Amino acid sequence: MKRLLLGTIAAGTTALTPIVASAQTEIQFWHAFTGRLGELVAAQVEDFNEKQDDYEVVASHKGNYSETLNAGIAAFRAGEQPHILMVFEVGTATMMGAQGAIKPVYEVMEESGAEFDPDAYIGSVKGYYTTTDGQMLSLPFNSSTPVLWVNRDAFEAAGVDPDTDLSTWQKVDEVLTQLKEGGEDCPLVTAWQSWIHLENLSAYHDVPFATQDNGFAGTDTELALNGPVQVKHIEKMGEWAEDGKFIYTGRRNEGGANFRSGECALFTESSAGYAGIKAEAEFDFDVRPLPYWEGEGNAPQNTIIGGASLWVMEGHEPEDYKGVGEFLSYLSSTPVQAQWHQDTGYLPITSAAGEATREAGFYEENPGTDTAVTQMTAKEPTANSKGIRLGSFDQIRGIIDEELEGVWAGDKSAQEALDSAKERGDQLLRRFEQANR
Repeated sequence: MKRLLLGTIAAGTTALTPIVASAQTEIQFWHAFTGRLGELVAAQVEDFNEKQDDYEVVASHKGNYSETLNAGIAAFRAGEQPHILMVFEVGTATMMGAQGAIKPVYEVMEESGAEFDPDAYIGSVKGYYTTTDGQMLSLPFNSSTPVLWVNRDAFEAAGVDPDTDLSTWQKVDEVLTQLKEGGEDCPLVTAWQSWIHLENLSAYHDVPFATQDNGFAGTDTELALNGPVQVKHIEKMGEWAEDGKFIYTGRRNEGGANFRSGECALFTESSAGYAGIKAEAEFDFDVRPLPYWEGEGNAPQNTIIGGASLWVMEGHEPEDYKGVGEFLSYLSSTPVQAQWHQDTGYLPITSAAGEATREAGFYEENPGTDTAVTQMTAKEPTANSKGIRLGSFDQIRGIIDEELEGVWAGDKSAQEALDSAKERGDQLLRRFEQANR
């Protein structure tokens, strides 16, 4: 799409003289951010637009992650797709299977001539969005991993030492009891229950969430989320729910409001909760590593990423893709990535951005903000901890959420719920496999 920026004809001229039109190529970018994150993305877009005159990126919010993905699919079918579409990590297999709908990022960058070094991206992030031979399909943008947030004031009010060891779920179990006995009404709340308490739980303990290397090795995969480690954890959380030590507030990030307002003592949430917590919390808080079950699997291995990546859509003019390449290169640049990481709590997607943040003294001045980076990079990922790439994953998460809610309500045992989630989820995986043969 081209937009002509026409100057005005100077007053007093007696003849029409040719006016040179400055043509900017317009790049449509659809995303899922609101609030503080939406403001920060808008600032990035504005900065890019001001730094050059050839392209104008137009950012549009299209709803939450699921709604943005669905909007992009519908737009492609109607021939009205954006150039760049933000897709959360569970939509990765769906986008890979969208024949003719996407233009791989490595091709865009190669053809555009924009600065691009695939080796600059940290392995635990890059590996999720690349082919088996290392070709990058989409650009990692807002990559996060779950951590444990601590309301220090709530601990002190309940008579619990806020510096107590919370590295394992065994220790958390003890602390939840202490918090409850100390008068805390909301000892633990969570966001994104499937992502944190099943998907990351599995990776952190180096046990499979699904067969075929969690879907990376093929679409003929089955869920394996009903193994001993997963059942043990969900069973314990069910006990906490029954005892009022774990308060369930919703499937997405509804619990964030409860924690930011000071209602809850502990919060399992994305590292990207930093932006909102820092802006709203009127209490002292810490960020700690996600706990693990001592003696189970190979824990602690590494957690896996959440968030989203940027997919380039097919069907646009060659000149448009030059602009797309320049914008993606801008987003990956060290100053932009370092600032994004520091402002949001998302992982720095390049090693250089992380190092620049450390050299600037940010981690020293903001203790705990390097927790997510360390948690993701301390060990080389295994086949179980590289990530999860399943077809129909958004719908499978909905099934998992429904089954977990049965456990929290006391209507199902952990084993029954996870067995049912596997059975129902496998049916969706078979349909996806058949559709992508």
